[in-house]
Amino acid sequence: MLDFQLGQHTDCDGVSRRDFLRVGGLSALGLTLPGFLKAAQAAPNRAGQKDISCILLWMGGGPSHIDTFDPKPDAPQEIRGEFKAIPTNISGIQLSDKLPKLAQQMDKFSILRSVTSPDGTHETATHYLLTGYPFTPAVEYPGYGSVYAREKGALSGMPPYVLFGGMQSLNNHGGGGYMGSVYNPFNISGDPNNQNFSVQDVAPPNGVDMDRVARRRTILEELDTFQRKADRQQKIVQTMDEFYQQAYNLITSPVAKKAFDLKLEDAKTRDLYGRNHFGQSCLLARRMVEAGVRFVTVNYGGWDTHENNFNSLKNNLLPTLDQGYAGLLQDLKQRGMLDSTLVVWMGEFGRTPKVNASAGRDHWPNAMSVCMGGGGVKVGQVVGSSNERAEVPKDRPIRVEDVAATIYKALGVDYEKEYMSPQNRPFKINYDGEPIKELL
Repeated sequence: MLDFQLGQHTDCDGVSRRDFLRVGGLSALGLTLPGFLKAAQAAPNRAGQKDISCILLWMGGGPSHIDTFDPKPDAPQEIRGEFKAIPTNISGIQLSDKLPKLAQQMDKFSILRSVTSPDGTHETATHYLLTGYPFTPAVEYPGYGSVYAREKGALSGMPPYVLFGGMQSLNNHGGGGYMGSVYNPFNISGDPNNQNFSVQDVAPPNGVDMDRVARRRTILEELDTFQRKADRQQKIVQTMDEFYQQAYNLITSPVAKKAFDLKLEDAKTRDLYGRNHFGQSCLLARRMVEAGVRFVTVNYGGWDTHENNFNSLKNNLLPTLDQGYAGLLQDLKQRGMLDSTLVVWMGEFGRTPKVNASAGRDHWPNAMSVCMGGGGVKVGQVVGSSNERAEVPKDRPIRVEDVAATIYKALGVDYEKEYMSPQNRPFKINYDGEPIKELL
């Protein structure tokens, strides 16, 4: 006899996704996507608010601020390192000479050079920067994308929150946290630059054609019919039917297929972003936003440069970042999408101003740079500064909580709103930050 039960391991809405179906191997779709769509559609859509999407470029490992967006050309050699500073298209603002394309896009973003944090540990700092909450083992706070998915819901049948690279690459932070895994992002694995790239849960699994998907859908419908007859919670199950339908529609709809198919882009546009994992992920992020995704995180790791900092940066990391990030800003602007798309660049901390004995830079949370552009924020400016050695803020110190409040404010989220945890504890969306007035 088939065993269907409700009750244990519930999410924040009191319903366990796993409880709806305990028959292994019957679903080609899985339970996470329908559950996610269910929660997302339940979120309120606020009439009259400008619809803003967000693309977060996450530099996992902690990028060197002094070698990217806060160069110190007049500092001693052991501080300034091997790179020089170059002018941008905004008078008086300089970037690293390894970012020439971004230097010509300076009018499309602003730099926060005085962001400071007390946390120099990868895992806990990742949580801090992705949520705006200092890490505590007692509570896993939700990330920006999960909160935005809950607040705004799904649009055009697309998942509201998409992540390139998986939660594990973010030390399992930045997801639904205490709100429940139903608000975790829709994960896209694989390399979009690969000719055979396809998206798990959007393209059917290998060896499964659409006829098989349809048959499995029929089985699900029959099981759900049995469940409706056997279970008193008929209304809940009928509601879930609608979201299995949406999940099925996602992998069969022309909108979703087009959104995930980079082959539909012309070669010139693909070249603009760079024919590599990061560049094509940025391009796919733009396509996700066009199709109705609210929040996209692109994870570009490898910035933990304790050794050979300058070789790693100049031979790989910075050229790839320069082309992909600049291409994204340029493309969004040309398509008239930049004003409605907030683009954020950041990592978990900066790197030590002084170069170590291994020609590397170590963890340095005392000063770091964060970039924001689009989405209605003011651009072409630098907010705050670090001292002459890039060690600490010289003026206008900006906390991580302030960065979080600014992101929420730009997205139209009431960052002082409270959520209730499953333990009935109230938590504000933002810890105690204040939006950065120079940007808004």
